[in-house]
Amino acid sequence: FEMAAHALGADVLSFQKDASSVSKGESLADTVRNLEAIGADVLVVRHPCAGASRAVARVVQSTVINAGDGFHEHPTQALLDALTLRERLGSLAGKSIAIVGDIAHSRVARSNVHCLSKLGAKVRVAGPSTLMPAGIEKLGCEVARSLADALRGADAVMALRIQQERIADARIPGARDYSRVWGLTPKTLELLPPGSVVLHPGPVNRGVELSPEVLDSDRSLVMDQVDSGVAVRMAALALCLRARVSA
Repeated sequence: FEMAAHALGADVLSFQKDASSVSKGESLADTVRNLEAIGADVLVVRHPCAGASRAVARVVQSTVINAGDGFHEHPTQALLDALTLRERLGSLAGKSIAIVGDIAHSRVARSNVHCLSKLGAKVRVAGPSTLMPAGIEKLGCEVARSLADALRGADAVMALRIQQERIADARIPGARDYSRVWGLTPKTLELLPPGSVVLHPGPVNRGVELSPEVLDSDRSLVMDQVDSGVAVRMAALALCLRARVSA
C-alpha cells in the first residue's frame, strides 16, 4: 500500500502500534480519530482482530480500506489474485479454482471465495481436517476431502501458507508431514489439466506448500501476484480518493 500511495503521489504516514500511543493505552477509536484530525484522507487498516476496519469506519469520516483483519477478510489480496488469474486465464466464468491449506485461519481464502465466486468461478477448498472450518461451504464453495479431489480438473490452484504456530499447537504433525500429504509437487500437478496455474499469497515456505520445482516453474504465478499487488492497491486508493473528492 505504501508503494501504491507513493506511485500516486500521495504522502504516507506509516503507523506502528508499538511506537504509538496505543502502546500507552490509547484506544483504537481515539487513535484513528487523531490520525483523521491531522489530515489523513485514507486510513489503510491491518489489524489482528476481525471487524477492526468496520469498527474504524464507524468513528471516522476518512475513507477506510481493509488491509487484513484477523482471520476474517483480505479484500485487496483477493482482487490482485483475481486480476492475476484473469490475465492468464481470461474470463473466470466457469473456471475451477482450488484453494489448499490452512483454510480455518486464512483471511485470504475467505476473500477469494467471495471474490472468485462473484466472477463466476467454481471454488473448491481443501486442507487438513484440523484446519478446515465448519460450515465453510456456506460461503459458496465446495469442500474436497483430499488434495487429489481438489486438484482434479482445476484451472488454478492456490496454496496457502502453513504457519509455524499451527505445528506448535499440534493442529498438524509437522511441516514434512504436511508437505507429503498437501504440498504441491511436479507429481501432484499431474492431476491438473494442461495450462493450469499455481498461486500463493506469500510468503512461501519453499519446500512445504510448494516444492522448489513448482515455485520456479512456468506454471507459478507467484511473482505475477506480487506485481499485480501494487497496481490493484493503486486502483483501490485512486477510486476511494476520487469518490471522496466527488462527495
